[in-house]
Amino acid sequence: MRASLLQIAVNDDEPISVRRERVAELVRSQRGAADLVVLPELWPVGAFAYEQFAAEAEPLDGPTYEAMSKAARDTGVWLHAGSLVERDPEGPLYNTSLVFAPDGELVRSYRKIHRFGFDQGEAVLMGAGGELATVRLPDTVLGLATCYDLRFPELFRGLVDLGAETLVIPAGWPERRRAHWTLLARARAVENQAYVLACSTAGTHAGVEQSGHSLVVDPWGEVLAQAGPDEQVLTVEIDPAKVAQTREQFPVLRDRVLPVAAPKHRST
Repeated sequence: MRASLLQIAVNDDEPISVRRERVAELVRSQRGAADLVVLPELWPVGAFAYEQFAAEAEPLDGPTYEAMSKAARDTGVWLHAGSLVERDPEGPLYNTSLVFAPDGELVRSYRKIHRFGFDQGEAVLMGAGGELATVRLPDTVLGLATCYDLRFPELFRGLVDLGAETLVIPAGWPERRRAHWTLLARARAVENQAYVLACSTAGTHAGVEQSGHSLVVDPWGEVLAQAGPDEQVLTVEIDPAKVAQTREQFPVLRDRVLPVAAPKHRST
């Protein structure tokens, strides 16, 4: 199976409508080159463009949905279209990922569970998702996560329990924490014996330089390919059978134990 990670440059001087069409054409450029195409987190608006979230929020079936559905259909690929700022008519904003089948049908959406920012930014402007999400492809099962989710290993354990073999992580990861990006992507691959497809943005938006350096990691933790800092298409051949082989040859997952907390010592 061939996977292409489209490391999109998100810059303040490019209108969102122009970027949306440009990205759709980049997806179409993968016709015949990839079976699965992955885009970064919040590429339409920028992951740190907090002041634009409300103005640029769109319904799930809005302009980004329409453009990406058509691009998937025109290209004949499975498309993880990264994420957008979703406006729920009956609730808050959400950081929502969309996955399309090769016929352009939306087969799964995922609302980001862990919101970054502590007491500001995304953490206060967006609602939290509450549901793990997987997508079954012909050759593998995708487990969906987004950016800050990468720091929470229990989420990925849950995805593995649901059958995930390939963990897809779109992100808008800042350059100043790039070392964490690579380290955590490899850790999630090793501990879950799964492929990791980690696709970040390039460029600078809202004054925050992005890390780039999207990467593909195999179930043994080896980095199969890694992008540089600029906009780039990273295409990698992956072998879905390697997940089962790794789990069989080194069956660490069967030794999982969740200890029960001991009762607090009671003094007499």
